[in-house]
Amino acid sequence: MFMRITFRLMLVASVAACTPMVPAIAPDSVPTAPSAETRAPVAPPPVTAPATQTDLSGAYDAVSFEAWREDFLNRHGGERRWEYARELQGVTPNPSVIRLDRNQPEFSRPAGSYIQNATAPARIAMARQRVDRVPWSVPQRFGVPTEILLGIWAQESAFGQVQGDFDVIRSLATLAYDGRRRAWAEEQLKHALDIVVSGKRDRAGLKGSWAGAMGQTQFMPDNYLKLGVDQNEDGKVDIWGSDADALASAANLLAQAGWKRGQGWAYEVTLPADFDYTQAEGPKHKWSYWQSRGVRLTNGQQLNAAELEEEATILLPQGARGPVFLALPNHYVIRRYNNSVSYALAIGMIADGVMGKPGLTASWPNDGPLTREQRIGAQTALTKMGYDTQGVDGVIGSNTRAALRRWQAANGRTADGYLTDALAEELIRRAR
Repeated sequence: MFMRITFRLMLVASVAACTPMVPAIAPDSVPTAPSAETRAPVAPPPVTAPATQTDLSGAYDAVSFEAWREDFLNRHGGERRWEYARELQGVTPNPSVIRLDRNQPEFSRPAGSYIQNATAPARIAMARQRVDRVPWSVPQRFGVPTEILLGIWAQESAFGQVQGDFDVIRSLATLAYDGRRRAWAEEQLKHALDIVVSGKRDRAGLKGSWAGAMGQTQFMPDNYLKLGVDQNEDGKVDIWGSDADALASAANLLAQAGWKRGQGWAYEVTLPADFDYTQAEGPKHKWSYWQSRGVRLTNGQQLNAAELEEEATILLPQGARGPVFLALPNHYVIRRYNNSVSYALAIGMIADGVMGKPGLTASWPNDGPLTREQRIGAQTALTKMGYDTQGVDGVIGSNTRAALRRWQAANGRTADGYLTDALAEELIRRAR
């Protein structure tokens, strides 16, 4: 009984921390070479930090919130202004939403810690038990493998068990009022209001994560309206109560984002001693290019014919000391669901576990998490020293990693772009 309770708590903590459907992506975390991503129709708009943000750590300013509300209704209400105003009546900002937005685990915890928690043997065993819950017609129709859908289902809601009980409209109003991602949040808020006003879901049932993601596969409101699938053909898209609708909707999102049938997502590789680490997360190349530079597959793996023709990237999710991956295009498609390297690797590795593939040959380093102060301090320091991170937002994404690689290369370090707590503190000291 103790083991069952402990695992259940682990699932709740893990899934509740998961950041679903790209709700909080800053420009810093956009992949560097995403040709498939830029043409897919499901990504949120780029995030731009406003000049000022609202401090919701304490009591909020009712006057300023009301001013934002009226401005939102004036700009977005249109013919539905009265209905929007009705649904926003009495809504107040939720400080918990802001705290969670500032500390997303995909971007604050080391990749290994996040992934090992996500891919625990018990979770993979639970996924295997649910293979038959994925309608056979879904992977046939959309081309997305059952095991990938199981990975998303596991990570987003613990197979529907933890969907979030936040009022979606209040959460999105809070994020819009806060201002860090105002344009994106206001767009999602408008779509959430449309869901209610059009009768697709009643307000009481419009529950989700702190970021506004909804249902068993945590769809944002815009994707619910555009990509939701009524798989069981009962006349409604019920991603909350219907496994079939939730999984088919997720498959549709990935298919629209460019999922490549018959191809995997990534392979673990090893690097030669003289590998040029500045090439990681850089330009994509075919496997023949990487092979000619001493990169080798582990566990006797082989790319199939279609994968050999694809261009792939070398990923170092925990630096030169951790596992290394050859990321195929489908890795970036998964990141259209949540634009985090850690998240995409977790989904892929859950899928591999369901298929019974061998685990990683390399071990994850036991690094500690980075505080928000360390992340922001490192970004500020790098930019101050001439290595622009393209924004200071506390999200250690591809632009920050690229800036760090440039600093590392210029200072005789291994240019793996990996920020540890010790390195963050060093950067902060150097920039003083």
